[in-house]
Amino acid sequence: MRDPRIGHEDKRMFLVVVDDSEELSAAIRYTCNRAKITGGRVALLYVYDLDKDFQQFAAVGNLMEKEALHNAEDALQRHAMVIQQAVGRVPEMFVRKGNSREELFKLVAEHPEISILVLGAAPGKKPGPLVEAVTGKFAGKIGIPVTVVPGDLNANDIDRLTSG
Repeated sequence: MRDPRIGHEDKRMFLVVVDDSEELSAAIRYTCNRAKITGGRVALLYVYDLDKDFQQFAAVGNLMEKEALHNAEDALQRHAMVIQQAVGRVPEMFVRKGNSREELFKLVAEHPEISILVLGAAPGKKPGPLVEAVTGKFAGKIGIPVTVVPGDLNANDIDRLTSG
């Protein structure tokens, strides 16, 4: 049986993990440019985790969960508007609760249409926990190509690198 990740360009789906990092904008711009050039689609993943110390108090835990989910949805909507303007399509959006790496790997396993992971790398010695995971201890275990975009690239640099 043929792997659905391989084949037609219009089936290519780029996945970007959304967080509050500065390098996210570089990853999104790169992804939008690649999706536009290839006719691909974009997906966004937001993973939140709650402080386990407060989960023992049901009311506080419920309030924290609602706030985290609201923050996730707000962040995804903000980035989805930028992507829709750039690519002309609304991105797929996923919200998960738990460990970022574990939830990322689960999502990729559950959705074979996701064919490329794009991550922004923080400038400096620590590129970020997901970049470290997929290029270090868990390199090759995600099952799809990973593109790491240096977070300190400006818009002109990214546009130059992604021009057809």
